[in-house]
Amino acid sequence: MDIFIEQGVYLSDSSIEMQAMRAQGAGGQNVNKVSSAIHLKFNIHASNLPFRYKQGLLKRQDSRITDEGILVLKAQNHRTQEANKRDAIERLVHLIRNAGVVQLPRKATRPSRSSVRKRLNTKTKHGLQKQLRGRIDMD
Repeated sequence: MDIFIEQGVYLSDSSIEMQAMRAQGAGGQNVNKVSSAIHLKFNIHASNLPFRYKQGLLKRQDSRITDEGILVLKAQNHRTQEANKRDAIERLVHLIRNAGVVQLPRKATRPSRSSVRKRLNTKTKHGLQKQLRGRIDMD
């Protein structure tokens, strides 16, 4: 079954590798014997995603992406393995969707005259206030 990303973009199940492991943290005796956490590994280069999604993911300065282009997500917020699987897949889909968004180039603007005037006035007032804090000479 394929995972829906956006209109016309699907992710094949074969490109995702999930491994169950024991969760960290509090949880009593249950946490020591049940493997409910999920390690999701997603090979960006080997996936069937369009080029712009792959490029968007690889450009990110994300510590979860290895040098080989493998995205590693760890889901352990829920008590059950199934809920953690859903959580990991939802987070992966969210990352891929964000990587596919093309950022518009920033249009350079200039500050208004009034904002420049206000800034200079506050700088002058602050400077005067600091000047008044100095020592008073009795000469």
